[in-house]
This record gives sequence, C-alpha cells and structure tokens, in this order.
Amino acid sequence: MIQDARILITGGAGFIGTSLAERLCKHNQVVLFDNMHRDALTGTALLDHPNVTLIRGDVLDPVAMETVCQDADVVVHMASIAGVDTVMKNPTLTMRVSLLGTMHALQAAFDGGRCQRFVDFSTSEVFGQYAYKVTEGDATNLGAVGEARWTYAVSKLATEHLALSYHKQYGLPTVSIRPFNIYGPRQVGEGAVHHFISRAIRNEPIIVHGDGSQIRSWCYIDDIVDGVLTTLDAPNAVGHAFNIGNPRSTLTIYHLARQIVQLASSGSAIEHQAIDRTDVELRIPNIDKARSLLGFDPKVNLEEGLLRTIYWYRSRV
Repeated sequence: MIQDARILITGGAGFIGTSLAERLCKHNQVVLFDNMHRDALTGTALLDHPNVTLIRGDVLDPVAMETVCQDADVVVHMASIAGVDTVMKNPTLTMRVSLLGTMHALQAAFDGGRCQRFVDFSTSEVFGQYAYKVTEGDATNLGAVGEARWTYAVSKLATEHLALSYHKQYGLPTVSIRPFNIYGPRQVGEGAVHHFISRAIRNEPIIVHGDGSQIRSWCYIDDIVDGVLTTLDAPNAVGHAFNIGNPRSTLTIYHLARQIVQLASSGSAIEHQAIDRTDVELRIPNIDKARSLLGFDPKVNLEEGLLRTIYWYRSRV
C-alpha cells in the first residue's frame, strides 16, 4: 500500500472519503478538502490524527484548488453533488461541480508538477437504465436530453474523458473509477441501504419506489476502499477506467428491504410508493478488468455487510 505520500481527497468529509482516509492516514499525510455539505467526518477520530488535515473549501474555487493541489503527490477527486433527489433539484449545480470542479482539480494537479496519481470518481450511472454485467469497454448509454436524472451521469462521463485526456495529452497519470452502489457504516444522504436500515431499527415503514423490481449489485464500503487503494500506486492502472463493485451481491430493491427487515429483527412494514422520475432498472457490473489489472476482488458478502451496517446504526441510535 502507498506510504509516505501527501494525499489530497476532495469531498474528503463524505462517506467514502472518510473511510479511505482512515486507511491511508497511518502511513501518509492526508488532506481532506470539503465544503462540509455532507458530513460523515464528525464522530470519527480522523481530526485528532496528527496526519490528517481538514481544509474547508469548494472545488468551484480555482484558487483554493491551486493551493491544496500544489503539494499533493496523489489527488483522489470525489467531490460532487450526490443522491438522485438532490441531483434532480439541482441539475445546473450538479453539472457545474462535476465539470468545473474536475477541470479545476486536474489543472491544479498538473500545474503543481508533483502529482503522481490523479483518481477521478465517476459513476455507474454512465451505463444508463439497463446495465447487465457491463464492462468498461461497453458503450455508455445516457437518457434523453432534458431529463434532470441524467445530468449527473453525463457530467461524470465528461469528467472521465477529461481526466484521460489530461493523461494522453499532458502525461498526467490519471485513473477513473466507476463505483457501483456502495453502502456501509457512516453513509449519509439518500442511499437505499441507509434509508432502509435507519427506518428498520426504529420499526418505521420502509418506502420502496415502484414495485421494487429494480435490480442492483451492492458493494460494501471496505471493498470500494480496497479498490481505490489499488489504483493509487499500481503502474498498470494509469490511463484506465475501472468498474468497482460486487456482482455477487445482487438482488431486487424489494428483496433488499425484506432482507434488512429480517436481519434487523424489525417490525417495519414495506410500503410501495409511485415513482415520478426515470429510474435505473438493472445495474450489475463486470469487474474482470479490475481483477486482472488491479487484483481487486470484493470480499464482504451482502448479508455480512448488512449486519455490520445494522450494528453500526444501532450503536448510534
């Protein structure tokens, strides 16, 4: 694993950012850059760690990005507007943060002259509504222009092209990651697992959009962190995009809700609510490329991951 590096994580106070920082801070200097819109940092021991620094700022500020990037050996760029509901309410801001924020981060990392790895966080949304065992080489498939749901996906796809263009044209060592439905302790926002567990442990009704037949593959937080860590110093990662997920943990949204109710010994009823927006019906990754080039292989099965997550939520209610 990477050691003795200065690592900048934009969006570093978020769910994945804090989990990554916990794994990196023992042997590296870690800078978390975040506007604190979503805070998974509070309640952790990270800010008490001598190797961790929090800088409040916004990726839309190019001067701030120049400042934090100039000494970075590695940049992990996670900052974005997340959550379908939030994206649909703020489509313009979503695209500005993705497009301008990533441009600022890439240019600042390049201008700093010492960046040895730039990891751009994309999204599995780039595969559109139906994605069955999709590979990185498969054509992306976005929705109709004007549908707010796809503003996040199209802007993230653009950042992938941008990151890889910086590599091809300027030699900046960039990598793109497409995470597939990450869950686990400290998740904040609108994720299904977060919603289902937080209501199940209170015996409150669990709301499932539509009939719940939508299919997802769920990846536990420890596994996505493992995947990111492999990209930070593997020479053969540069210039590639990688699917990071767990195709073995695949089921419908309805059965996810049922499993959480059972594992939490909950009395929650499952209620269906009409969905008034475009939804993703099927999303299962092919991770052969990450296995081959990075040695990535998810270890935490869905039941174990859900039990860990339920335990964490219960300990804080």
